[in-house]
Amino acid sequence: MTTKVVKQHIVVAQNASGRNMNVPIYRMRGARPGPTVYIQSSIHGAEVQGNVVIYHLIQRLKDMDICGEVILVPNCNPVGTNIKAGEYTMGRFDPVNGTNWNRGYHFDKGSVEQFANTVTPEESVQGIKQRFRTFLSSAIDTKLATPWGLGLAQQLNLKLQQLAVNADFVLDLHNGPVSTRHIYVPEYAKPSASLFNIPHCIFIPNVFAGALDEATFCPWWTLQECIEANLQRSIEFNVEAFTLEMGSQEVINFTEGDVDALSILSYLNAKGALHNCDVKPDHMTRLGVMLKDYKTLFTDWGGMVEYMAKPGETIKAGEPLAKILNIDELDNDNGSRLLNAPCDLIPILHFPSASVLSGTQLYKVFTNYETLT
Repeated sequence: MTTKVVKQHIVVAQNASGRNMNVPIYRMRGARPGPTVYIQSSIHGAEVQGNVVIYHLIQRLKDMDICGEVILVPNCNPVGTNIKAGEYTMGRFDPVNGTNWNRGYHFDKGSVEQFANTVTPEESVQGIKQRFRTFLSSAIDTKLATPWGLGLAQQLNLKLQQLAVNADFVLDLHNGPVSTRHIYVPEYAKPSASLFNIPHCIFIPNVFAGALDEATFCPWWTLQECIEANLQRSIEFNVEAFTLEMGSQEVINFTEGDVDALSILSYLNAKGALHNCDVKPDHMTRLGVMLKDYKTLFTDWGGMVEYMAKPGETIKAGEPLAKILNIDELDNDNGSRLLNAPCDLIPILHFPSASVLSGTQLYKVFTNYETLT
C-alpha cells in the first residue's frame, strides 16, 4: 500500500522586506484510527540532522499502514537556519533579543488547574481530552492575538505548538554541538526510553522550563494530578513528548538519518501508530541519568583545547578530558596542562570550538548513571 503525503505551508515569520518565511508541513493519514504524532526539526538553526531523519521517515511511511495521522515539520525555524556568521550557523538565539528559539512555548499551570475543576466523575477520558485540546488551542490563539505583540521566537513557537496541540506523541529533533545520541525523557514516561534506539537517556522532572516537550506533557501531567486529587479517580491520558538529540550540529548524514528514522518508527510501532509493522527496538545497552546528575563542566581558564574524551566514552575519575594550550606560556612548563575528570563520567557533548573563553561550558556529562532494564 502507499500512503498519500499531503503538503501545505504556513507562514512563521516575515523578513525585513515584508516577505513571508514559510515552513512546509507534511501530513500522512492512515485508513485506520490511531494516535496523532507530531515531529519537528531544526528549531535551532545549526541542528540540521533532524531534517534528513524526517526525509527518511516520509520515504518509509509511504509504504506503511499508518494508524491515525503523522505530522512532520522539517526546518521549522527558517529564520535560525539563515543566520550565518562566516562558516557557522548562529541559529540558537533570536538575534534581535537573544531569546532561545526553544523557550517560547506556552504553559499556564493555573488555568489547567481551573480546567480540572470542570471535569465531572462520569466524564470519559476521550471527552476530557477533546475538551482540553480545545481549551489549549484557544489559549494559544489568545496568546498569539495579544494587542501588545510578541517577540519573534515566541510567535514562531506558538504557531508550531498550535500544530502539535492535538498530538498524542510529540518528538522534537535536535543536535548537540559535538555530541553522541541522547534523549530527554519525562520521568512519568521512563518505560518508553527503551523503545528508541538511543543509548543515553536523561530523565527530566515533569516541570515546565519552556521547551516544546515540556509544553506538551506538562499540561496533561498537571491535569492528571488535579483530577486524581479532586475526584480520587485514577486516570491516564497517554500523551508523551521527547527531545531527541541525534549527534552533532552543522552535520547532515543520510545513512545515520535512516538509523534514527528506524529508531523513531520502533517507538511509533510500540505506541500503535503503525499496523502490521515488524520494526522493533534494538537490543542494546541503554544508560539513564536523572537531570540533576547530568552535569556541566565549566572552565575557569581560557585557552586552546584538544578534546581528548570523546562523546559516549566511559571515563574514570582522574583520567584526562582535555589538554589545554596557553599561548602566553609556550616557553615554559605551563604551556600546556591536562584537565582531568572530577569523577567517573560519560561525556555526552562538548564545546565545538578549540578556542575557549573562561566560563565556557566545555563538557556535559553523565554522572551517577545506571543501566536501564
